[in-house]
Amino acid sequence: MPSLNALRAFEAVVRLRSFARAAQELHVTPAAISQLVRQLETHVGTTLLQRGGKQLAPSVAALAAMPDLSLGFDTLARAVDRLRPEDNGNNGVLALSAPPVFASRWLVHRLDDFHTHNPNFELRLLVTRRLVDFTTEDIDIGLRFGRGSYPGLYCERLMPETVVLVAAPALAATLTSVHDLLRCALLNDDAQSFDPSMPDWPDWLMLQGVPVEHGLRTRSMGDINLVIEAAMNGLGVARVWRSLVQNELRRGGLIQLFDMVQPIDRAYHLVMPEQRLKWPKVAAFRHWLQSQAN
Repeated sequence: MPSLNALRAFEAVVRLRSFARAAQELHVTPAAISQLVRQLETHVGTTLLQRGGKQLAPSVAALAAMPDLSLGFDTLARAVDRLRPEDNGNNGVLALSAPPVFASRWLVHRLDDFHTHNPNFELRLLVTRRLVDFTTEDIDIGLRFGRGSYPGLYCERLMPETVVLVAAPALAATLTSVHDLLRCALLNDDAQSFDPSMPDWPDWLMLQGVPVEHGLRTRSMGDINLVIEAAMNGLGVARVWRSLVQNELRRGGLIQLFDMVQPIDRAYHLVMPEQRLKWPKVAAFRHWLQSQAN
């Protein structure tokens, strides 16, 4: 087994897409993080991170390993938390759960701002796809994506979500209408088959008035992060939730196509037991989160 420190450093680098931010989170130097990642690469016998320019590109194997690694560290964190005295909202550590892709693509890029404006509070983030149980788990508040039906919990709608088409700049420059998609590779997230807001490509094209007379060229990925990375590398056109690519759109790594925006009937929500609204650390995070969502 590789060292726990090497695995922790690798998980942080991939999740945060930055050696510097991983070093800041783990309270070590970027050089130490780099050395730990190279130790892990030597142990497994392959390159896990492509380092070049300003972009940090995890390998397919690295991205595939992330859910299990994150879950493992979350489990360890919960075990340690159970050893601590019960929190009545008076300490300065706020425990937050959030979906993995939203945490990595939207939340982490903004956390420096939260800490700058709230230096007295520390945020502990549990990245998980499941709905945490506030009665049995050491989690103060949660971010959830859905229709807002969470019985027994305070639920506050933060921001709506839309589906957009995106592509790398070079590919986007060759596309002038939705009909041009018939000659492109179209990227699929395998999980989209369970999402009614994401019909498969033939059905979606038909809804746009584009008849599909021949087979489409599609590329299936097992994770939305892979879809986004593939789109950024010019491998095809992707349909994604806009919140997940805000940073890439702002920096120019991806281009939104045809000004097409599809609203959906779900949104991101802040949820918690209602009595926790009075906790100072919850009030601070809620106010900050509202400002970011708006």
